[in-house]
Amino acid sequence: MLALLREDERAVDDDVELGALSFQRGGVVSFVLELRCEAHGPRVVTASDRAVEDLDARQPRRRYTVTMLGSPPMAVPKVQAEVGARERILQSAYELFSRRGIRAVGVDEVINRAAVAKPTLYRHFPSKDDLAFAFLERREELWTKQWVEAEARRRGSTPEEQLLAIFDLFDEWFHRDDFEGCSFVNVLLEVGDLENPVGRASAQHLENIRTFVCILAEEAGLRDPADFARSWHILMKGSIVQAGEGDVDAAKSAQKMARVLIEQHR
Repeated sequence: MLALLREDERAVDDDVELGALSFQRGGVVSFVLELRCEAHGPRVVTASDRAVEDLDARQPRRRYTVTMLGSPPMAVPKVQAEVGARERILQSAYELFSRRGIRAVGVDEVINRAAVAKPTLYRHFPSKDDLAFAFLERREELWTKQWVEAEARRRGSTPEEQLLAIFDLFDEWFHRDDFEGCSFVNVLLEVGDLENPVGRASAQHLENIRTFVCILAEEAGLRDPADFARSWHILMKGSIVQAGEGDVDAAKSAQKMARVLIEQHR
């Protein structure tokens, strides 16, 4: 049974997270498991960074009394709690930025969705640009690498089939209710300036897609793989824009043109 360390009670503002309040006592790390707010009565929670979502900590400048309890078995280390907070922020930003763009979403909206305090966000992402860079990197990992590249490789038995499989993937994507378009193109057009660091980052992520197409073209033995990749990418981006206009069959049309392009580069 956990021993209540009353002598370690302290009053803190709600911009301090549960996991961040770990402390050392006699060589044993202890964690905040209880937050008491006079207005709402006691709340006892588990030693998890997600527990902050169940509290009233979103209300600004409310003060809580924090009670430290002895370390439970399998307690979550402080570093894991910090990682959890960063991940909530990034996941919230991803969901908002991918649907509505970067400029239309304010930092406060990300904070509220992630259920963290403003100092926590700025500790992990010192500026909104830093959060935008992290979003674009996450988008490349999830959309470009884990979806487009991995699925195209899996679905096609030859490089040519893998190239064409990209439009099979797009066809499924265009028919989904949560189709959100290409975040790299959206952010690039939103920023409208390649001198802007976020604009440059978006262009680089687009270049990485062309690099993958170029690799497939080389593996297929097509002529001038770099030129082929540029033309192929035009078909990819064009079909996404067309789908954004409501043409859910845009990928099928693009795939027909893609077959002709392959023939032209044999």
